[in-house]
Amino acid sequence: MTRDLSTSPAKVVLITGGTKGIGAGIAKAYLAQGDTVIVCARTAPQAPIQVGDAKAHFISVDLKSLDDIERLFMDIEEGFGRLDVVINNAGGSPAVDAAEVSPRFHESILKLNLIAPLNVAQQANRLMQKQNSGGCIVFIGSISALRPSPGTAAYGAAKAGVLSLVQSLAVEWAPKVRVVAVSPGLIKTELSHLHYGDESGIARVEQTIPLQRMGLPEDVANACLYVSSEQASYVSGSNLVIHGGGEKPAFLSSND
Repeated sequence: MTRDLSTSPAKVVLITGGTKGIGAGIAKAYLAQGDTVIVCARTAPQAPIQVGDAKAHFISVDLKSLDDIERLFMDIEEGFGRLDVVINNAGGSPAVDAAEVSPRFHESILKLNLIAPLNVAQQANRLMQKQNSGGCIVFIGSISALRPSPGTAAYGAAKAGVLSLVQSLAVEWAPKVRVVAVSPGLIKTELSHLHYGDESGIARVEQTIPLQRMGLPEDVANACLYVSSEQASYVSGSNLVIHGGGEKPAFLSSND
């Protein structure tokens, strides 16, 4: 998706966890359409996130630290003067057995995937409410919020909480700030082998998806470009699911 820059001015965009995987794909999509992009993570990327000569600005942040989050938004306000779009992307979880893992682990997953995005959104809203044009906050959800999430139970629960947050914040922060969710299904990134094994394992997974492929970071990025654009100015409190048609019902395999 491209934007006519003559009629739609460049935006200042923050992507949390924007240095790799889906986040880096989203950052590159906004860079490609001429926006000023800020990415944050605990550690800097090995190479700058860039498209052509356009580079994302990196800020080191531990999103589990409220002090770090507050500093992040102070830096953005002082350094860029405004903030138009936030992509609440940072999160994730390793596969664990919910019966055996420690309660501290569950708390950590909930903090990273639910509390931290809420804290980011709160700080973003404070800045956006002062702007005549308001802004848009996009939460990256997950298909795990909409179906069982064995191995990542706390993560799925956190993402379900995110969807509830999106609906409530969209009401509280309107009309100046729109709040939207984009929920990916199975997305192929540089870390896919940790979940699905080698290429043959990935191929077997892809056979279960109606569109016969896993999603790519660009697919999620295109959804973010749309929901944060002027074309989606009446979209708020919504969840856009990006899953290639979903998972086939088990009964379809019963006669195989």
